[in-house]
Amino acid sequence: MLRSLPFVAIAVVALVDLLAGPRLGFLPLLTLGPTFASVSGSVHRTLAVGGLALIVCIPLARYNDLLLTPQNNLTIATILAVTGAGALASHLRIRRERELANVRMVAEAAQRVLLRPVPRRAGDLRIALSYTSAAAEAQIGGDLYEVVTTPNGVRMLIGDVQGKGLGAVETAAWVLGAFREAAYDEAELARVGVRLENSLTRHLGTEQFVTAILAEVHDEEISLLNFGHPAPLLIRGEEKIRLAEPEMEMPPLGLVSLGPEMAKPHRVPFGDGEQILLYTDGVIEARDHVGAFYPLADRANVLAGRDDPQAALDELRSDLLAHVGGPLGDDAAMLLVRRQARAAMN
Repeated sequence: MLRSLPFVAIAVVALVDLLAGPRLGFLPLLTLGPTFASVSGSVHRTLAVGGLALIVCIPLARYNDLLLTPQNNLTIATILAVTGAGALASHLRIRRERELANVRMVAEAAQRVLLRPVPRRAGDLRIALSYTSAAAEAQIGGDLYEVVTTPNGVRMLIGDVQGKGLGAVETAAWVLGAFREAAYDEAELARVGVRLENSLTRHLGTEQFVTAILAEVHDEEISLLNFGHPAPLLIRGEEKIRLAEPEMEMPPLGLVSLGPEMAKPHRVPFGDGEQILLYTDGVIEARDHVGAFYPLADRANVLAGRDDPQAALDELRSDLLAHVGGPLGDDAAMLLVRRQARAAMN
């Protein structure tokens, strides 16, 4: 539609001018053609549309008895000036789009290096991942995730770095590096959180932070350590979906020193066939055309109706995109963990 709009504008102006008769002149409105062309077209396209506007202007000026008048000369000068300004604007727009595309490519490449594929199986767990990158210019987010199998059990991380762009990706690299090391070294999940906080305190500014959830799977339970992150969803069937709210509110990583005391994990039951969904705020803050947030808790029942966790999560992602009706404004990561029933394993 944008590509055809300049020609439609010129055609409409010419038609209106002919229908209005020679006493009313609409020739200055021919500048709409090169103006619209500069919005989406190239420099050559803008110049071509400006030339078309001049070609149309000449017979219309003769029709209105204005061909050799100062008024028509002013109209021609206006079309030339608007065409030149539009060509310059088009050049600057294209250059900026290329710069943003390059920055986005670098950030996406960095994210692909940092965010390794998660294992699809870990012990009696089946794991599914969905990561949807935002399409807002170069605004790559700092969403991060990791799943590692350690001597202390399967440990998971999902988080969201404050800010956007390469700075957020760099911070995500610090968090992931610290987690991958601490997850193997520390026997207690709380100590992993301390290691992450100490690492970020050395590298982050005073007003930067990272919201995150650390998780550790035990027999019949899962430990959760929540640092200011959206609470995960526990799914025990289509009609049994609830938030796993932390017993004690903790500040985000980077600000833990402002909290009352050392973070303590809280344990929740996690038995055969049950699932837990970890996600970032890009999911629950996604809005539709009227500004309504995505109702994750109401839509998560699709996760209980599929045998394959990845297929179920893909269906939820499709529902999220359908709710938004277009590109997401922020990155959205979802990590689904299902404890496989022992009977199914046997």
